Amino acid sequence: MAATWAKAPDFADQPARQAEVRAQTVVDKQHYLEQGLTPLRCQACQSQVMVRKSSSHQTSVQWTEPPQTHCPVFAELSRNGGGLGRPDSCPQLEKTIKWAVDEGVVEVPE
Repeated sequence: MAATWAKAPDFADQPARQAEVRAQTVVDKQHYLEQGLTPLRCQACQSQVMVRKSSSHQTSVQWTEPPQTHCPVFAELSRNGGGLGRPDSCPQLEKTIKWAVDEGVVEVPE
C-alpha cells in the first residue's frame, strides 16, 4: 500500500470528529465569505458589490454579478480578451469604497 499525504487528517476512522470538523467548516465558510460584508454601489457605474475592510490596508470585495455586466473597466477588459480579475479592482470602485470608509458606511476594525 502506497503512502498518501494529506494537508489535514480526514478522520475517516472517527465519525464524530469528522462531523465536528465538517460543521466547523460550514461556520468558518460563513464567517470568512459572508460575515461583515456591507452592500455598496459604485458611485460611477452603480455596480453592486459586497465590501469588508479587515484593516486599513485590506479590503475584500465580492461582486454580486459578473463585473463586466456593469463596470466599464471590466467590460473593456472582457472585450479585449483579458481575464477577469485583472485589474483586481476599478479605480472608480476604489474611490467609492474610500468614500464609504470616510463616511462610516463601511467600518474598519481597529
